[in-house]
Amino acid sequence: MLTKIYAENPSERELKRVVDALERDGLIVYPTDSVYALGCSLRSPRAIERLRRIKGSGELAVVFDSIAGVAEYCRVDNAAFRILRRNLPGPFTFILPASSRIPDKALGKRRTIGIRIPDNPVACAIVSALGCPLVTTSVKDDDQVEEYTTDPELIHERYDREVALVVDGGMGDVVPTTVVDLTGEEPEILREGKGIFS
Repeated sequence: MLTKIYAENPSERELKRVVDALERDGLIVYPTDSVYALGCSLRSPRAIERLRRIKGSGELAVVFDSIAGVAEYCRVDNAAFRILRRNLPGPFTFILPASSRIPDKALGKRRTIGIRIPDNPVACAIVSALGCPLVTTSVKDDDQVEEYTTDPELIHERYDREVALVVDGGMGDVVPTTVVDLTGEEPEILREGKGIFS
């Protein structure tokens, strides 16, 4: 199912439809400030398993609606907190040490997790309405190596059988997030993307 949610004034009725799907162990596709993403509730082990199956190899990330939320699920020291405050919300994925509140299914073999706070009102409204973070990964176009799908209608055609809902938030971007590892002594940029790190 394809549902339209506008960034200016996200519809409570449509948000409830998305939350209902997530609470029933569903996967969704939703807009971010970079590429469209697949997501599920952090509280749904079955959905996380399905998300991991769709993704194949690679790490999952977690989307929050605030830095306070990040601090509940990850270990954030003062230096990392300052970096997060300067750069979020924005098109970044920051790697942080995970706390025991992040389920093992979301972590895989690692004890770290990528965190996001997108500068996108629709993504943040979904997390806020759900009341817990989203486990997430980028939507990729299988036909083009490393190309990201931007059209919600085409994404719907591709993922219709695998997800409960595709949230149409308008055309997406093709540039992924900038990935910054904050687990070492100094921040390390692992991937240059849309975000300009400061």
